[in-house]
Amino acid sequence: MYDIPFHKTDISKLSFLITGGCGFIGSNIVEYLLKYNAGKVVVLDNVSTGFKKNIEPFLSNSNFSFIEGDITDFQTCKKACEGIDYVTHQAALGSVPRSVKDPIATHAVNATGFLNMLVAAKDAMVKRVVYASSSSVYGDHPVLPKKEDETGNPLSPYAVTKKTNELYANVFASTYQMEIIGLRYFNVFGPNQSPEGAYAAVIPLFMQAVINKTAPFIDGDGEQTRDFTFVENAVQANIKSFFAERKDAVNQIYNVAVGEKISVNSLYSMIAELGGSSVKPVHRETRAGDIRNSLADISKIHDLVGYEPGIKVNAGLKIAFDWYRKNFG
Repeated sequence: MYDIPFHKTDISKLSFLITGGCGFIGSNIVEYLLKYNAGKVVVLDNVSTGFKKNIEPFLSNSNFSFIEGDITDFQTCKKACEGIDYVTHQAALGSVPRSVKDPIATHAVNATGFLNMLVAAKDAMVKRVVYASSSSVYGDHPVLPKKEDETGNPLSPYAVTKKTNELYANVFASTYQMEIIGLRYFNVFGPNQSPEGAYAAVIPLFMQAVINKTAPFIDGDGEQTRDFTFVENAVQANIKSFFAERKDAVNQIYNVAVGEKISVNSLYSMIAELGGSSVKPVHRETRAGDIRNSLADISKIHDLVGYEPGIKVNAGLKIAFDWYRKNFG
C-alpha cells in the first residue's frame, strides 16, 4: 500500500502528531508518513479502542514516538503538541450504537477531547490541524448525493459530537486564525480495522464471518446503502489536506468517499464471493440512529485539494480480505 506518494513537499524535517494513532485510520496514516521519511511522527492514544500491535512495526523507528495518554486530559494534549507542525486528529469513540448506549462517554472523548486538542494546537502554534468528522453529520437530510453545505438533524449522540467538532473548528479558525480542515469520512474500511468487540464495523464482521464460514447479522432488510471507502483513500485525503496550497482549500469541511453507493446485501455478496462462502446472512432489527442511505459528492475535495480516490470498493475488498485471512484466518 501507499506505493505512490500523495505529497510533493519534503516532509523529512516536519513533525506530525496523530491522535488515535493506534486505531484503524490513524495507524495507516502513521505507516504512510514513516514510509516517506517524515522527520518526526508522534502518536497519542489511550489504547482503549485501538491496538498497540498496529504501531508495533514502527516502535524501532528513531523518527517515531508513542505517548500513551487520553485526549480528555488537557495537559496530555498540550505535551503531545509540543514541537509539532501538523496534527491529524483521529482519536474518537466511534460507533453510533455505542453513543446511543453511552452518550456521556462519547461526548467526553469526541467533543471535549476535540476541544482540548484544538486549544493545545493553538497554544503550540501548530501549522495546520486536520480532523476526522463523519458522514453521520448529514443526519436526516434526504437528498443524495450528500453535499457539504446541506446537512440535516443528527440522528445519534455520535453525530452530535461530530457536528460539534465542525462548529468548534469553524470558530477556532476565525477567532484564532488557525488553519483547520475537517474530513467527513464515509464508511472507511481496510487493514487494521478490527472485527473484534461489541462495536465492530460491518466489513470486518462480514470478512470474519466469511473466513469462518459462519452467518453474519445484517441490520434491517440490508437494502440500506453506503459509500464504502478504502482506507488508502482516507490517508490520501489527510496527507493532501496537510499540504493543500490554495487559500480557499483551508478552513473547509470535505466529504471523503468514492462517490458510489452499495447496499449492505450487495456488500456481503461481494465478500462471500471473495471467500467462496455460500452461508446466508441472518437479518435482525434495524439499528437505532442509523442513516438509511449514504452517498457522497466528492467534487469539492477533488477541486480544492486534488483528492482522487485511487482504490474503488472491489479492489479495496480484495486487499482487505487478504489482510483478514492472514490476521484472523
